[in-house]
Amino acid sequence: MDLDPEPALHAARARVLADLAACDVNDAAVASLVEDAVVHRRWWVGQWPEGTEYVAGLIAQDVQDALLERHGRWPLCPACTGSGDPHALDVEPDLGPDPHWVCGKQGAVVAPLGALDGAV
Repeated sequence: MDLDPEPALHAARARVLADLAACDVNDAAVASLVEDAVVHRRWWVGQWPEGTEYVAGLIAQDVQDALLERHGRWPLCPACTGSGDPHALDVEPDLGPDPHWVCGKQGAVVAPLGALDGAV
């Protein structure tokens, strides 16, 4: 069975870039972080083709980790912004299909990956 990961990688890139743009975190340096994550996950899915459906959430997590050092927490939870304790949303499931952003404090789904523009 030949599982071409490229469509999933391109879709993941687009979804993460859309969420970055929704949060106004979309400059050239950030785009490079996304590309680095895609390259890394291209290798990863080459080693484990059955993981193709998980690649979007993993790329989002990779970008989140990379941004922590350069930008700070991303994306900030829109539901808790006025609480005085800003925190980042989590990608759930950690390793699974259909990734979405979740407020860890409230346990509430905020938006599917790629759809933060309607939540922020």
